[in-house]
Amino acid sequence: MHFKHILIIFFSLIICIDAYTYDEGYALNESTKIAYRDYGPPSGTPILLVTGLGAQLTLWPNFLIDELQANNFRPIVYDNRDVGLSTRFSSQPSQFLNYLKYFLFIPINPEYSIEDMASDGISVLDELKIDQSHILGMSMGGMISQVMVANYPSRVKSFTMISSTASTPNPFNGPEFKVTRQLLKRTAAKDDIEGRINQSIKLFELIGTPDTNYDTLEFRDAMRSYIKRGGDDGGFIRQMAAIVGSKNRKELIKSIEAPTLIIHGDIDPLIKVKNAYQANKLISSSELIIVEGMGHLLDKKAFKKFQSQLINFLNN
Repeated sequence: MHFKHILIIFFSLIICIDAYTYDEGYALNESTKIAYRDYGPPSGTPILLVTGLGAQLTLWPNFLIDELQANNFRPIVYDNRDVGLSTRFSSQPSQFLNYLKYFLFIPINPEYSIEDMASDGISVLDELKIDQSHILGMSMGGMISQVMVANYPSRVKSFTMISSTASTPNPFNGPEFKVTRQLLKRTAAKDDIEGRINQSIKLFELIGTPDTNYDTLEFRDAMRSYIKRGGDDGGFIRQMAAIVGSKNRKELIKSIEAPTLIIHGDIDPLIKVKNAYQANKLISSSELIIVEGMGHLLDKKAFKKFQSQLINFLNN
């Protein structure tokens, strides 16, 4: 191999590495440590991305981070409490018992609340000394963001909500039964990595874009690294309890005055599209995008359908 070819490969690697450089650290919300990742650049307009149920900060897709940075935004992501590298909690609620209460409309008393999780996000902004930021929340992250945007209005430039709801889940407005059944099968066994990967594939096949093959070597390798970073899956059950035990936020989101963009897939089997129409009516400052052929997950094919609208919204 010629020396100039070696140099080309070397500098190409540097470019690839630089494209995904970031700062990491912890914010502190009383005694709860929240792990965050700041992609920069420091000169960009901050946008805080709030993840969904059981999701670590590494689950945000590179195509979203790239698009935001390319338009001079500063993506900041974090692990919600009880997942990834953030503080873990210790209670061991019965997922089956919680679902039984859910179906019988019996109140659930979670170890922490959606409101607690909203204050975690604000603690990340405090740690980074950011006075005001765009907020983008997906799924459970959208629920957390609703509280953040309503309760801390001076910290918010705009609010984007993807695949989320303001309602307390119940058997009438909740997931399709086949999705609920798969969620119940999710294992919390720390050492059963392959079992957790198989369960994730089955869940993604149910809630993702139809006809997408998730059972690939690349996906399995990515999930294996993801699971090893996050350890056991107990936080998933405790976060689920926080969702099912949460208060209805319909009245709360009526107070939102920040510019709001609501994005939802028309075939979402986890949080039905009617929730997006409802939120659009309740938030007077909101715009609504219904994405044809999009399930619950954010994949590249779906993103391309609203990519330009999202960037235009954030720039206005």
